[in-house]
Amino acid sequence: MSKKLLIVDDEAHIRMLIEQTLEDLEDEGVEMLFADNGEKALSIIQEERPNLVFLDVMMPKMNGMEVCQRVKKELKLEGIYIILLTAKGQEVDRQKGLEMGADRYMTKPFDPDEMFEIAEEILMK
Repeated sequence: MSKKLLIVDDEAHIRMLIEQTLEDLEDEGVEMLFADNGEKALSIIQEERPNLVFLDVMMPKMNGMEVCQRVKKELKLEGIYIILLTAKGQEVDRQKGLEMGADRYMTKPFDPDEMFEIAEEILMK
């Protein structure tokens, strides 16, 4: 069974940047999925059950915190590692994200090497 990675951001250039950062994972058999808003992300998560989700916090229709809470607390979907991405780096925001069920919290601008290492560690175990 192949591993799946979902990239969620309402800004196309950010999605593309993350895709380029992680494209070498496709050589390892990782399938990349994309969403541009929270509702679409939730739908893809329920249908595809990705192993890893890079989830932007500030998005239209449903923000990343809401998506994370739905996946982790309400739907209780197992085996989905969620990393919240946000420009808000304050500790209170990070804490709220973790309370919503996020497994990790990364601030933008992110370090591409760090993002790749984290994704590889999660997907290749």
